[in-house]
Amino acid sequence: MKQIMKKLINIFLGAAFFAIFTVSCEVERFPYDQIEQTQAFQTMTDAENINNGMYAQLRNRVYNIFMFSTDVQADLFNASLDFGNRNGFPHRWEGFLATDYTIRDTWQLYYSAMVNVNNILENMHRIETSNAAEEAIIEGYIGEAHLARAFYYHQLVIRWGKPYDSSTASTDPGVPLVLTYDPVLRPARATVQQTYDQILSDITEAKTRLSAGAPNSTRLNRDAALALEARVHLHMKNYSAVVNVANELINSGRYPLINTAEGLENMWVNDTGSEIIMHAFASAPSELPAANNIYLGFQPATGKFTPDFIPQQWVVDLFEENDLRREIYLEEKPLRVQGTDYDSGIYLLTKYQGNPQLFVGTHTNYQHKPKVFRIAETYLNKAEAQFHVDQGAALTTLNELRVARGLNALSGVSGDALFEAIKEERTRELLAEGMRLNDLMRWGMPVERKAPQHTGPINRGQFYDELFVPAGDPKFIWGIPSNDMTINENLVQNPGW
Repeated sequence: MKQIMKKLINIFLGAAFFAIFTVSCEVERFPYDQIEQTQAFQTMTDAENINNGMYAQLRNRVYNIFMFSTDVQADLFNASLDFGNRNGFPHRWEGFLATDYTIRDTWQLYYSAMVNVNNILENMHRIETSNAAEEAIIEGYIGEAHLARAFYYHQLVIRWGKPYDSSTASTDPGVPLVLTYDPVLRPARATVQQTYDQILSDITEAKTRLSAGAPNSTRLNRDAALALEARVHLHMKNYSAVVNVANELINSGRYPLINTAEGLENMWVNDTGSEIIMHAFASAPSELPAANNIYLGFQPATGKFTPDFIPQQWVVDLFEENDLRREIYLEEKPLRVQGTDYDSGIYLLTKYQGNPQLFVGTHTNYQHKPKVFRIAETYLNKAEAQFHVDQGAALTTLNELRVARGLNALSGVSGDALFEAIKEERTRELLAEGMRLNDLMRWGMPVERKAPQHTGPINRGQFYDELFVPAGDPKFIWGIPSNDMTINENLVQNPGW
């Protein structure tokens, strides 16, 4: 951790400097400069710049390795013969070590973002305000910082902490809680309970300072806080709390489910739709986020595709013909892999084909506004929680989402069959949104890869299409990065690493 903090001070504080992002008249624009920290946090312009810097960092900590690494580690995809070992160690599980760049970079970049977040929470109150309106803006910035910190810590604890168990959470190792800037701090790991308590505390603080949002917001707001709160309580198995929080958000009516193919395509291609609670601002050519660019690999010279990862057959089969998502999430594409053409019969993931407004050339760069929270997940969180407290209500909630997506409502379904339907719907709706491995952990399920669409273009064998990892395997939870273990003697490594 000491090395992380030293690196953070070099990157973000520059020894005696704090990274500030200057902006134009648009609050969402994020070109940056640097000023001395002693001169920061004085004016409303400082406050706006610092707040926008926080969002610039968030924009690049949602997609790419922060999302697809766990999905390719799970049971959804086969590695193509041309994947070049990109994301290969998590995909194979074999050779996946705490030195892996995926582990190192994800950990470091979440903690680096919290350097600026913590500086906001420590220093934003120093801003000189001249009226009540400015005071309200500052309170809002503080609320957004609390919510950003809650988001980052939840991402950290579900990757590096043991799954929440109320009987052991007070002793299970979570992640280090760094709540103030201290370049010489070598924190030990907080417990899982302490970590979740901090997350819920930050969400509560955020809700007191933030107002309701509206679809397609590029700023964190109270509705985003509710969406995160429902997600957190689901991982804690606080089922009644999930239902209460989800009801508040869903019953507001601000985020109606999309029920047309055109509407879903608009959401996933053009990044706009009534279901988006919050997505990060992006703009070509200079304010682009990390991309989910491993699923297509279009080659303009041949007009064919060379993806790194291809959906398994069971994933394709999950989508019925009348499912509005089928042609938006998956599309049959011509492939060229290792010099061999596959002109039909293979479906690729097209959920992240790229927003044309963000192209910087003739062809796609796979850039999208990263979707941080959307209402469909809240419906699924609610349905799963209701299953444990009121199965009839769970079926009603599940059917609301199914019908909106063009599927028939289920009737007379209960028990194991109902839970299976909820899990299948969650897999369909949230396909390749970075949640599959965490879902398998929560459900106590193994990673079991099944039959591929086609054996020709994929890697085969024990660590690829035949992989089976039993539930509870230590590497469902990632290891603390090796360098941090070396530098910080107070850290304790996860078992199996």
